Amino acid sequence: MLAVSPARAEPPIRSPEDAACRLEARARVFTAPNPRGLELEEIGKQIYYACMARLGEAAQPAKTAHRRHKRRHRRS
Repeated sequence: MLAVSPARAEPPIRSPEDAACRLEARARVFTAPNPRGLELEEIGKQIYYACMARLGEAAQPAKTAHRRHKRRHRRS
């Protein structure tokens, strides 16, 4: 008997963001522009990593700028 399995096994999903980015990459891989003639797997990786970076930035709280003021010392 022959066992049917995918050519490459994907690592397990680690977070909701990971799952969302995998779905986005699968949905966009065939419609994404490919001017450099990359393989579909490479295009999918680019879409996935761009999505993860975008969601990672959104998940981090916005940093506020803190000003440090120099204190003046009184002369005695």
